Amino acid sequence: QGQLVESGGGLVQPGGSLRLSCAASGFTLGNYAIAWFRQAPGKEREAVSCVSSSQITYYADSVSGRFTMSRDNANNTAYLQMNSLKPEDTAAYYCGSRWSRCGSNWRQSSRYANWGQGTQVTVSS
Repeated sequence: QGQLVESGGGLVQPGGSLRLSCAASGFTLGNYAIAWFRQAPGKEREAVSCVSSSQITYYADSVSGRFTMSRDNANNTAYLQMNSLKPEDTAAYYCGSRWSRCGSNWRQSSRYANWGQGTQVTVSS
């Protein structure tokens, strides 16, 4: 049974940067698309980004140009580099996996499995 573990969250001032990690165990991350979602208190889980096994990336409009997703298959880890952070980016961030492609429905959280426990990102002065 595969598992994903998120890390790298924390408290950062507006305009700051963080890099989140999503480490896979029990399966070969390189065969899977990995997506980041976030969920703020009282809100639905929201798609942030997805990278396919062939390195094609997708971004939500709200983070495009500020966030960059990448993957290091040799280390079985995916990353989310977050720059120019805003208070509205505050949320718990989760990563999930699905076979190979992100697809046109990449924003649907139900399409992913192996969700981790999440890592909290707080953007505040």
